[in-house]
Amino acid sequence: MNRLRQYLPEPIVAIGLGLAFVFFALTFRGPRARFWQRMTRTGLALGAFALAAEPGLRRTRFSLRDALVGLGSAGILYGVFQIGDRMARLILPKGGAEIDAIYGLETLRPRQELAARLAFVIGPAEELFWRGLVQARLIRQFGPLPGYVLGTAAYGGAHVVTGNLTLIAAATVAGAFWGGLLALGAPMGALIVSHAVWDVLTFLIAPTKGKVIGDW
Repeated sequence: MNRLRQYLPEPIVAIGLGLAFVFFALTFRGPRARFWQRMTRTGLALGAFALAAEPGLRRTRFSLRDALVGLGSAGILYGVFQIGDRMARLILPKGGAEIDAIYGLETLRPRQELAARLAFVIGPAEELFWRGLVQARLIRQFGPLPGYVLGTAAYGGAHVVTGNLTLIAAATVAGAFWGGLLALGAPMGALIVSHAVWDVLTFLIAPTKGKVIGDW
């Protein structure tokens, strides 16, 4: 039993992941019309969990350097997704339809409201929880590379419930990117800026292509 425990995440991470997978299932499998309301509540819940479990996250600050790193990394990730969008449409049988279904979510709420939800709740909360709590603790427990891989897998795995292969792949790539920044020493402030800017840029300002409303 003791040998088994050394391969299991510590209890606070296990509890957090259990909650996250349940919340993501409820968010993505519920009525599509209220997706953003559920996603916002999920962000608030997971962000609050991370702040309660990891006191150091409450001291997150945003310097000019954090803003510059965040903006630059968001631009790099946006370029990666421009390429990924085209590859998904060519390689995956349902890639185009799955991408269109994701972008169709933009039509569910006013753009200004979505920008606020993404920039001030959803993006920051995901970084606090997935990188600030889950990946940081996995790295401390298992080491830099295993912790990075496990954290990335957990973030991508939480999206499996969508049944949207393109979204799962996109989440895994994005998680690997932000997780890599954390592993390289990027502060939480820079990660939050990066995620928030990338969300707004990708969903609202310059989507990778036109949108057709569909389902998961």
